[in-house]
Amino acid sequence: MDGSPEPSGSAAPLLIACALGIEKLALRSGDRSGARGRVTVLRTGMGPQSAERAVRAALGAEQLLDAAVVASGFCAGLSPGMHPGDLVVADETRHAVGRTVCTDTELLVKAVARAVPGRRVHTGPLTGSDHVVRGHERAELLATGAIAVDMESAATLRSALSTGPRPVAAVRVVVDAPEHELVRIGTVRGGISAFRVLRAILPAFFEWHRSLLLPRR
Repeated sequence: MDGSPEPSGSAAPLLIACALGIEKLALRSGDRSGARGRVTVLRTGMGPQSAERAVRAALGAEQLLDAAVVASGFCAGLSPGMHPGDLVVADETRHAVGRTVCTDTELLVKAVARAVPGRRVHTGPLTGSDHVVRGHERAELLATGAIAVDMESAATLRSALSTGPRPVAAVRVVVDAPEHELVRIGTVRGGISAFRVLRAILPAFFEWHRSLLLPRR
């Protein structure tokens, strides 16, 4: 877990959760100049169970009790025409026992588009899986209305809300798509553009977070 110092008098902190070391490296190396308050990048490990355990433990710490939570990292796109480097901003995450509605998705979509101009941003349901999705499974998940899938986002947001009410969001970078299927997740390490995109979207998380601190009319 990586935390930056919290300025005196700042409001609720921000927890950004990802599964892989390469994702954490991208998120830690992005531009933090727009951050407000404490920012923690948490590597949960792969899979929904690991994400659930890590997020619950992190939010049990006093300094993160009221943190807003963003699930981020890489994902598999489900819709035809998606390409590696595209972005997915979830309006909800889906899991076996229900769904979690994300907070201020429209604002986050605009912030992401500003952070990475020229990149396609897709909005819709992000579904969870307990394994890497291949072949026919992709079409089956697309038929449910989901636009992307990963193993941690749904568990991350569900676990975050189980510890108390808080803003939650999920933003993922596509590394695997119907016409661009990866052989193994290690392929990401070969210099795929998704790493640079993930690093570049960090200011969008801070813009979303700052908006949560503003008085509501």
